[in-house]
Amino acid sequence: MRRSRGDSARPGADAVEAKGWWRAHKWLLLRRLSQLTVLGIFLVGPLTGFWLVKGNLASSLTLDTLPLTDPYVLIQGLAAGHWPELTAVVGALIVAAVYALIGGRVYCSWVCPVNPVTDLAHWLRERLGLQKGWQPKRQTRLWVLAMTIAVAALTGTIAFELVNPVSMVHRGIVFGVGFAWSVVLAVFLFDLFVSRHGWCGHLCPVGAFYGLLGAGSQLRVSAFQRAACDDCMECYAVCPEPHVITPALKGATEGRSPVILLRDCTNCGRCIDVCPEDVFRFALRGDRREIDPTVEPAAEVRRAA
Repeated sequence: MRRSRGDSARPGADAVEAKGWWRAHKWLLLRRLSQLTVLGIFLVGPLTGFWLVKGNLASSLTLDTLPLTDPYVLIQGLAAGHWPELTAVVGALIVAAVYALIGGRVYCSWVCPVNPVTDLAHWLRERLGLQKGWQPKRQTRLWVLAMTIAVAALTGTIAFELVNPVSMVHRGIVFGVGFAWSVVLAVFLFDLFVSRHGWCGHLCPVGAFYGLLGAGSQLRVSAFQRAACDDCMECYAVCPEPHVITPALKGATEGRSPVILLRDCTNCGRCIDVCPEDVFRFALRGDRREIDPTVEPAAEVRRAA
């Protein structure tokens, strides 16, 4: 049996030994590339004068043709009494359709510029050996989501966008707005010293909205080889929403699907990266196939991959 989490120098060390450095970090690196690419697309215009995309993550126009609108911002606008232009509605429908198909919280792990900040806070928290701290209930973010819409209705403004860390980080990087960095620092310090995975996992209304939007999405993570799990706990150590793993990983005796179906899953792929037994993979929602390691050992699966 492999070392338990407490015996391992760091999560993923066994995966590096078993699979090699690249395969133990593949999805993490691809996520960082995705986040940098999204920011780069918005930076091209201000830096070069060649505008691939005009606007920001809330509302943009790609190549002067394709409108994209954050549906959460659109809903706040409607609540505030602002009737949007047709292009904004079309853009919101496009974005909503994509995230409803691939998973709403893919936005959190593959697009959101705050994610590297909170990931860094979690990494440093683990290195410092800090306790998980205050852990508000995860449904708190649903109440925060409802509150932002209620405030928009009461004030007639999209008030949350004035302090939304996602919007402020994006504005700070693209336009160099100084105050935005104080909001980023506040989120970082909150996750580092107050609450483990506190902002993204418990409070962020953006993540709550996209979680609801992608509740029935097709792209999922599957513990397709869960019988090979040796309880090393590496996946739980790196997952920003570890409660989503148990039903799929430990539900064989109850006849549960090996697919992670809870809407909180961000499809970040870190459980795939750090598992030395290749228990996880990306799959479609209806995929119930499992590999019995007595028939097809984990080592054979790794070589086939």
